[in-house]
Amino acid sequence: MANNEQFRRVIQISHKVSSRIQESEKLFACPFASLIIDYSGNRERRKISDINSTVSVKFPISFPVIRSSEDRTEAMQSIYTAIKDHGIADKLFLSLLLFFLLVSPSLAKNIKTRLVTDQMGRKIAIPVNPMRVIALAPSITEIIFELGQGERLKGVTQFSDSPPQAHALPKVGSYIHLDIERIVALNPDLCIAIKDGNPRYVVYKLQELGIPVYVVNPRNLSSVIETVLEIGYILNANKEAQSVAKEMRNEISRIKGIVAKAQRKPKVFFQIGISPIVAVGSNTFINELITLAGGINVTAGPNPYPRFSIEQVLFLKPDIIIITSMARGSTKLFESAKNQWEKWPEIPACRNHRIFLVDSNLVDRPTPRLVQGLRMLLKIIHPELCGENQWRPAPPQ
Repeated sequence: MANNEQFRRVIQISHKVSSRIQESEKLFACPFASLIIDYSGNRERRKISDINSTVSVKFPISFPVIRSSEDRTEAMQSIYTAIKDHGIADKLFLSLLLFFLLVSPSLAKNIKTRLVTDQMGRKIAIPVNPMRVIALAPSITEIIFELGQGERLKGVTQFSDSPPQAHALPKVGSYIHLDIERIVALNPDLCIAIKDGNPRYVVYKLQELGIPVYVVNPRNLSSVIETVLEIGYILNANKEAQSVAKEMRNEISRIKGIVAKAQRKPKVFFQIGISPIVAVGSNTFINELITLAGGINVTAGPNPYPRFSIEQVLFLKPDIIIITSMARGSTKLFESAKNQWEKWPEIPACRNHRIFLVDSNLVDRPTPRLVQGLRMLLKIIHPELCGENQWRPAPPQ
């Protein structure tokens, strides 16, 4: 079987030719697509065009009918063996292997597909029963496990840390810097991407390589619930998705009922960046959670992540300061920030010791755990409504 370096070179060549490939149904327009693979096992001369030259070669190889990823791997091994035995140039090998990687999904006539529309309005054909899924964001990984479909996952991104089982899965880069070569080498039958973070060109590139990509776009709690339902649908986990969605809706409704009893709405300064000081604007999950928990986000506004000076925070006079960070595992840094705020008794939150450190995964990751984050914020903002004497949340781990 071709080694990892050969796979890397395959993808490098794909980058050169992919701009000429518009969609899987038009693959025979690509430069080397004059090679016609004959599944009946006929042996005849084929004229094969690679990127820079034309080579005529006898290609004595019989391919299996593609019914599964194992068949696809077997056929790739056959290609590699035939080329090695007949001394064909390495560049030709790469072209042939890439060609097979590109066309095998569309030639797999026995793999049933269905047409779906993702959250970007794109119509895509996906397998009826996807079994090799790659999640291109930690939130997607978490949702798939929440639905009990973790066995379908064959790859995830960095920081996919929930549940613990996700740590053992192969990594395909961060959700912002995805490794296309690694994704292709894992042979997925479906990738699930997220609009806010995944580069658009990666989605296009994977589609060009014959890998369907379903894109989600959760923007608030309501659309997170919708995302859970849609992922449940494409993974044949409708029952599980409906159950998760119901639990989320019920808990949100319960918290709204509690908040309705509040006599006032405390002012909240929610800090997600330490140096510089970065807060949250209106169009964020955190702003929605603060509002639902009965608080007022003092930094609400059109800029989703505005920067502030200490003097500006003094002017805002928040009743509560909540500190988190997009960086993980920085508890000491958070504690240092808390100690710095306590030097400013002019701020009500500092004077009354209402400065809290929270786990960012509960408030900035679009998963069912946002409801857990909402419950946590309710305890911080309105402890008098929760009937608890000890209501400080645990610091991030």
